[in-house]
Amino acid sequence: MSAPVVVGVDGSPSGLAAVETAAREAGARGVGLRLVHAFGWPGAHVPPGAPPWNPAGAGLREMVDGTMAEAERRARTVAPGVEISREVVAGEPIMVLEIESRTAALVVVGSRGLGAFAALLLGSTSAHLAAHADCPVMVVRGTPHPEGPVLLAVDGSPAAEGAVEFAFAEASMRGTDLVALHVWNTRTERVYDGAADPPFVTYDEDRLRDEEERVCAESLSGMRERHPEVTVHRRLVRGRVRASLIEASAEAQLLVVGARGRGGFVGLRLGSVSQAVLHHAHCPVAVVRSGKE
Repeated sequence: MSAPVVVGVDGSPSGLAAVETAAREAGARGVGLRLVHAFGWPGAHVPPGAPPWNPAGAGLREMVDGTMAEAERRARTVAPGVEISREVVAGEPIMVLEIESRTAALVVVGSRGLGAFAALLLGSTSAHLAAHADCPVMVVRGTPHPEGPVLLAVDGSPAAEGAVEFAFAEASMRGTDLVALHVWNTRTERVYDGAADPPFVTYDEDRLRDEEERVCAESLSGMRERHPEVTVHRRLVRGRVRASLIEASAEAQLLVVGARGRGGFVGLRLGSVSQAVLHHAHCPVAVVRSGKE
């Protein structure tokens, strides 16, 4: 049986948007959709001697049932043919979703939450999930451009290969173009005229630009052969990585980044870049880990 798409459900507007996105993703993949609601006492507010959460008491069962029913209704509206299952789990949302990711094709969450998923705000929690989940994580935020491309952050590192594969698959499923954005600057790599040239004095900018163009092209070559139906636009931009990605995301329907990065990202762990785009991108963001990390 194919791995399902898993979505964190909390009943918030952001969470319901995530449910609709997850349903579309499941429909495009031809897999099931798993609605997961996690609950548990917030550690700082546990009354002395209080029992664990009891979903049957204090009206919690009715609340949870209503939340899950609305999520399922939303999912069926956008993807009526998708098989849907529900799961209510006692535990911290981030740990529940990390465990769910072990058997999922994709985990989808909203950018803001209520109730049990209140802790799943963009920042350290989402960064933890993106860094440790066993499958790609999609955070639904911003307003995706309905006719925009899938935007891929390319850095040429082996750790980013998973993001390249995911982005091509998404562009193919969505029937849209892929924009491969590679950001570089003169600090990315030094190309010296001679062994005596100090690194802070001399570099050959033309050679550096040519090298970055080669890195971008090589990163895409294998996937272009596997997905000839996807029209690819390579964009080589000199500038700051985070600012360039955030600006470009305004015209995209999805931004795909790797969980780690080297090379074109000036040695910066893409975790830092992914945190920035998760906070500020204008469209949903997918963070993809590679098996080579």
